Amino acid sequence: MLFLQEVAYAHPNRDVLLSDINLSVNKQDKIALIGHNGAGKSTLLKILAGEIAPTAGLVKSNSKPYYVPQLFGQFNEKTIAEALGVSAKINALKGILDGDVTEANLTTLNDDWSIDERCQVALSHWNLTGLDLSVKMGMLSGGQKTKVFLAGIMVHNPELVLLDEPSNHLDMLGRDILYDYIQTTPHTLLVVSHDQTLLNLAGTVLELSKRRITAYGGNYDFYLTQKTIENDALNQDLKSKEKALRKAKETERQTMERQQKLDSRGKKKQEKAGLPTILMNTLKNSAEKSTSKIKGVHAEKIESISQDLSQLRSEISDTGKMKLDLDNAALHQGKILVTAENLNVGFKRLLWQKPLNFQIMSGERIAIKGANGSGKTTLIKIILGDLLPGAGNLQRAEFKAIYIDQDYSLIDNSLSIYQQAQRYNTGMLQEHEVKTRLDRFLFPKEYWDKPCVALSGGEKMRLMLCSLTIGNQAPDMIILDEPTNNLDIHNIEILTNAINEYKGTLLVVSHDAYFLQRVRVETEIDLSEFR
Repeated sequence: MLFLQEVAYAHPNRDVLLSDINLSVNKQDKIALIGHNGAGKSTLLKILAGEIAPTAGLVKSNSKPYYVPQLFGQFNEKTIAEALGVSAKINALKGILDGDVTEANLTTLNDDWSIDERCQVALSHWNLTGLDLSVKMGMLSGGQKTKVFLAGIMVHNPELVLLDEPSNHLDMLGRDILYDYIQTTPHTLLVVSHDQTLLNLAGTVLELSKRRITAYGGNYDFYLTQKTIENDALNQDLKSKEKALRKAKETERQTMERQQKLDSRGKKKQEKAGLPTILMNTLKNSAEKSTSKIKGVHAEKIESISQDLSQLRSEISDTGKMKLDLDNAALHQGKILVTAENLNVGFKRLLWQKPLNFQIMSGERIAIKGANGSGKTTLIKIILGDLLPGAGNLQRAEFKAIYIDQDYSLIDNSLSIYQQAQRYNTGMLQEHEVKTRLDRFLFPKEYWDKPCVALSGGEKMRLMLCSLTIGNQAPDMIILDEPTNNLDIHNIEILTNAINEYKGTLLVVSHDAYFLQRVRVETEIDLSEFR
């Protein structure tokens, strides 16, 4: 179906991103491709889709793949028909129906008389009913743009589908439709995603890392189990190597002490024997060479073990190093923080058909759910006191909250990484302590002067968590707004572990059911029930 042999790709500046990539995809395989940000996942999909050419190697496919790209606004000037690749056929069909029955129009249409109807059925399947194909993509929301490309699968009915982060902008309903497609489709799928619910629908997980692909013959849960076994083995090897290094250094010390004593005794005997100076110098040189040789043998052994140790440490996940270590939130468990009674927004036209009634208590973990446009962000602003309700009543106790949106807007892009960290240094930590914490969150010395504007989503998330540890005093409430949208799996793991250490109140807006489960969300406010 799809075959890659010794595929490589280098950026125009000659930095090698992919090398020696070998992959074979069989008919009806459902494969998930995972890896850290920057590992080359999207680049590999573009190579498979024929969007870019590999620098070296062979790519063979039995059929033309259908490619659903990651969306960054690059299609905003295209119409829906152009984005779907059907504009020529739609124009030809329209021309024929208007009486322009030319050879050119008939050739372009190629007897595909149902193209317009097929497009509308496909768009309706993704809840885009009645959307005109001439509408510009820039007029659509992120979720709608994704659904347009997903609708294209039904329009073109390809054998091979390549999906790059398809659930990123989808609400829960959209994700459910996507999950159903992945489970039931006869198409061959290769999916790049960090959505762990989606990843568990795959039959094989491929991990792209350090310019190689490692295959795991199961879904994401199976992959996690195997990685745990691998990491346990690596940790055991690490302990053994550390022990071997300590023993090698101790052996070197004892051997050198013993050699020095032998050299000292030999010198005293030679002096007592009254040997000639020239012979004494010869014996001295011989002893020094012998000592140097012994030292060289031990140094070589220690260097070899140290290199093995360094390699092992580089392979072990650094997730565990990044702990929040915050003081507990000041509020006692169970204190009522927010009470909403018949809450609504708007005056002439209310946002919710039914008013909201709920309480938020200290220590709770709550998910705010709802389709796109259901008012999740509006509700957060009311809870934070940034927006007054249009109807009903909201009582709010005094509490300290921090709102972390998916763009990490609390990070000041005009500052360097070190300056951003210092902004949170309310406890007046010493400079070396701030830098130690930056290093713990994977910001070593060469990063400290780097501008925040140049950071990826995952890096901004790590810097945000690091800043919280520098501030030390935990907020009473943390609000996360779509926290996993721009993170790879590694950074989602870091965020999950950090949030699970947090002892205060947690509000999460997320369509990622797997993440909500892992951060132990107990209750939910579902705004879909009020629309």
